[in-house]
Amino acid sequence: MTKRSKSSGRWLERQRRDRYVAQAAQQGLGSRAHFKLKQLDERFKLIAKDAVVVELGAAPGGWTRYLATHAARVIAIDILPMPNIAPNVTVLALDVYSRDFDAQLASWLGVRKASLVLSDMAPNISGIRAADQAATMDLVDLATAVAHRHLNRGGHLVVKMFQGEGVDAWLAARRKEFDRVVLAKPDASRAQSREVYGVAMGFSGKADPCLAAESEV
Repeated sequence: MTKRSKSSGRWLERQRRDRYVAQAAQQGLGSRAHFKLKQLDERFKLIAKDAVVVELGAAPGGWTRYLATHAARVIAIDILPMPNIAPNVTVLALDVYSRDFDAQLASWLGVRKASLVLSDMAPNISGIRAADQAATMDLVDLATAVAHRHLNRGGHLVVKMFQGEGVDAWLAARRKEFDRVVLAKPDASRAQSREVYGVAMGFSGKADPCLAAESEV
């Protein structure tokens, strides 16, 4: 019989005690991430009934299931496979680093731009804090670049990040482009985690040229 490591044992025990994990399982919601988005949406009123949402890092679908019942149209993007969740959800297996990513997204969006860009993307964790933080902020910049090109005027951007190097600079840059920019930590995020969400609301419709160049894919 294979012995579990201490860290894996602690993780399993934490999962058993987590009320959001239990609720997600009971309600067939895919993951506890559902509650993070629900709490962000209830606090900031991010999703209108006619919203067109671009979701980056969508697998395994915890956010997508919530979006399917609250938005008019969802384009859920991940490099990992995902099931078709609802008729108003388009699942795209795309790599955000690929050269044709923008062209493919634009073709699916058509003439109407997104009213909300969401990113729950996270890198594979190496355990080296500085490297993991840099990789996380790289994904944040990619999501921001997607918003610069595909978000309509007045639209919103939400990105997952971890407290550390680069967060303050991201906030300062977005405040030149959006009406309101804050950091938020939903109750469903574990208290001991550095995970936070950057929430930028009311896109001006025009990114600072220097900032946009820095965040190009």
